[in-house]
Amino acid sequence: MKTILLSTAAIAMFAAAPAMAQSWPAPEYYGSLGYSHMEVDEVDADLGAITGRFGAKLTPYFGFEGEGSVGVRDDQVTIGGVAVDVEHQYDLAAYGVAFLPVNSKFELFARVGYGTTEVKASAGGVSVTDDGNSWNYGVGANYYFDGQNGIRGDWTRRDFTDDGGEADVWSVSYIRRF
Repeated sequence: MKTILLSTAAIAMFAAAPAMAQSWPAPEYYGSLGYSHMEVDEVDADLGAITGRFGAKLTPYFGFEGEGSVGVRDDQVTIGGVAVDVEHQYDLAAYGVAFLPVNSKFELFARVGYGTTEVKASAGGVSVTDDGNSWNYGVGANYYFDGQNGIRGDWTRRDFTDDGGEADVWSVSYIRRF
């Protein structure tokens, strides 16, 4: 009897699978390209980068995105009376994203993820390159002009796990739905 009940349940699940697949929406993919301004609290440096993102909204309310940046703006800071050049080399991160659609053109989002950032410091002919892993979290908004093309603004806090340092990143990007 137990075998008959299990077989019946398996057949019912197999028969219902196409209906379940139809109720799950297809992912909506998006990409963005823009400028990010990073304020590194530990050394009081202001750095800039070109940032690209690619994401997938699995539902209207949840998705994932990957992010990569390459430094384009350096800063010079004074540490112990010595001028130090600070360069943002790159960063990479992955996020889980929660979306709140306000209407068809405007949505708010919050994201949390993990990443790595590499920075180079130079002074007196000596250079040191260091990378740091961080837990990242932030909020932002997307506004679409025509349903596909739009603008994105966001803030992300990076809490570095290696040395306890922090950085705030402000970004403005062009965003496109695919």
